[in-house]
Amino acid sequence: MTILFQVDKFLFMDISAEIKKVTDPIYQKISNTVPEIEWTTHAPYIYKINKLKKKKNAVILAHNYQTPEIYHGISDFSADSLALAVEAAKTEADIIVMCGVHFMAETAKLMSPDKKVLLPDMSAGCSLSSSITGEDVRKLKKQYPGVPVVSYVNTSADVKAETDVCCTSANAVKIVNSMNSKKVIFLPDDYLAKYVASQTDVEIISWKGTCEVHEQFNDEEINEIRKNNPGIKIIAHPECPPDVIKASDFTGSTSGMIKYVKDNQPEKVMMVTECSMSDNVQVDNPNVKFIRPCNLCPHMKKITLPKILDCLENETNEIIMDSITIEKARNSVERMVKIGR
Repeated sequence: MTILFQVDKFLFMDISAEIKKVTDPIYQKISNTVPEIEWTTHAPYIYKINKLKKKKNAVILAHNYQTPEIYHGISDFSADSLALAVEAAKTEADIIVMCGVHFMAETAKLMSPDKKVLLPDMSAGCSLSSSITGEDVRKLKKQYPGVPVVSYVNTSADVKAETDVCCTSANAVKIVNSMNSKKVIFLPDDYLAKYVASQTDVEIISWKGTCEVHEQFNDEEINEIRKNNPGIKIIAHPECPPDVIKASDFTGSTSGMIKYVKDNQPEKVMMVTECSMSDNVQVDNPNVKFIRPCNLCPHMKKITLPKILDCLENETNEIIMDSITIEKARNSVERMVKIGR
């Protein structure tokens, strides 16, 4: 509590010379996306977290949907779900702090069962993950005996334990094709399943889960933005509804969308995904104008600098899993990593 109080005091006074010196290079990088008045709040936390993680031999992993002060300010590795899983498997840190949602922290624990994995807010969930259980998968396997199960990484460890191979949006089509089966059970995102089905000859048996962020977009909104911004490039995540994907210029995973902007440098772009994604990508692409009708993920936004500092300082919110679940669930993730992108 004392440290938190000391940090909080900085909210009402000028940032100290040392904090300013250490954090200014970070702020200069993200100043176009983070107002200076907000930075005076963020800087003391960033300073303290970055010192503490070195002292504790901790690594901070951040998903692409984290806010810029987390993504650029304290993370040691920022990426999509697949790359985060790979990084978690090879880290030599004693502690992993996952700046993402619960299934991502679980996946990190699966890949590094001997590490202490912390999640700053244990209530940071996912509408896709909560849409299906391990029991649901067992029932599907009885209904479709012998049909392989591919589960999106946006699932709980219990679901992964009943899965043949996991996938991310970056490699879903490749994973499905690798199963060498005429049919595949694909869980739990119905829109991603529809996208995969459009890219393969494999018959897809889907679940009716959706992402509460991406399902809100519609083609009317996309067409209106295109009308008001001549020449704009619209790039969509495959968790979006089919009409949105059809109305877009490019469809890809978060890593694919980042690569598209980096390689093509469009004059204007709209990223049809979570809001912070555009903020983070703009930092590395200052010549691109980002049009930002977007949707916030309420779960990702539960991860904040004060919560990260608290969980790292006190080593709270640890992901605890039994060895049997870890072993069964890890197999499906390791197969995904082996197949790659």
